[in-house]
Amino acid sequence: MAKGGARSWAIRRMRAQAREGSDVWASRRRECANALLNRPWIRKDEDPELFYWVKDQYRELRDWFAEFTGFVLLLTRTMAKLDKAPLHALPWMGFGEFRESRDYVFFTYGLWYLENKSELDQFLLTDMAEHLREQMVGEGMAVDWTHYPHRLSMVRALKKLRQLGALSAIDGEEGDWANNKEQNVLYECSPHARYMLRQFPQELNRYESLHDLHELAVYPETTEGELRQRRHRVYRRLLLEPVVMDRDWEPEDLKYIVNQRRSIADQLQLMFGWTISRYREGLLVFHPELTGESALFPTAAAMSDLAMLFAGEIRRRIHREDAVWYPENDGSIVLTRSDMETLLLVLQQKHKPYWSKEQQDMTSAELASGLMAHLVEWSLGRWISEEKFALSPALSRWNAEYRSEDSQGFE
Repeated sequence: MAKGGARSWAIRRMRAQAREGSDVWASRRRECANALLNRPWIRKDEDPELFYWVKDQYRELRDWFAEFTGFVLLLTRTMAKLDKAPLHALPWMGFGEFRESRDYVFFTYGLWYLENKSELDQFLLTDMAEHLREQMVGEGMAVDWTHYPHRLSMVRALKKLRQLGALSAIDGEEGDWANNKEQNVLYECSPHARYMLRQFPQELNRYESLHDLHELAVYPETTEGELRQRRHRVYRRLLLEPVVMDRDWEPEDLKYIVNQRRSIADQLQLMFGWTISRYREGLLVFHPELTGESALFPTAAAMSDLAMLFAGEIRRRIHREDAVWYPENDGSIVLTRSDMETLLLVLQQKHKPYWSKEQQDMTSAELASGLMAHLVEWSLGRWISEEKFALSPALSRWNAEYRSEDSQGFE
């Protein structure tokens, strides 16, 4: 942590509030921090109470995120936004509604188009589409609005822009244009549109690779600059990734975590109310209670229940005298697809009455595919070859069993 200055003042103030028993302020700050971390932004018209809570504690929130993550907290008269970016892009970080890479292209060019609009400017979908087509064709890309799949991709991009609040539809529906390109929609540009794109510390033409775009600031080539950059890398991953094992860290970052684990635990508890536990395989972050702000594992999906049942079954089997699987040096357990299917068939035969009809009707191969996809999404498993799947040691921290017939439910 840097010595002196406004940032350390804000952190000292937060600690002083905690000592003075300012439970209400601390609770509000944690709610604000979690919301800023998980929402695209906090709009005054949608959540005025939370917006004003952020405004009341703006300095403390701004300085904490700047000090530990490098994220910039933006505050305008209508919204608050934490300008955040992951260190490593993961598949689940995309938009679930998008089906083609083309959807992201149209989404990005849609933002480019809105950059040239003023607040509350109105425009037609067909005008926007023609501007995008001319720009993209000029850059060597093929766009044909007479082609239905292209219009469908554009519709998905427009709906996402509306959902995020970058624009609003005054009259008409995108679906009508998808079915008939002669149809139209009247849009109005939102005052938030210009803040949707991430801010970069320098001009884009100065970056030499996509990897360079991950940096949130220009760090001085000094010992203090290297420490600050390392601190930002560590906190960004802990805040934005479900699980980060020791094996996943760069050596210098892992050394920082080992030496600073108590400080990291204190800071994440102070700002977010999270609890940190150090295990042999790594530092794990837990939410002490359910929250509507972020997706947590286990989820409400039946596949999470299956993941915990599977974790318990694996744990029991590796401790048997006739065990056929053993933890690797990093704590992971490697199984083949056939192993997964066999174990899931055992669980299905044992627990089938408790399962949803969909899972009851699945084959062991379908269950295995669904389970492995779920584990990969939560960084609790990974493919190491076409046939071998490694279970993360973090998965062993969960276990579940169905209660006896005298009681009901799942624990």
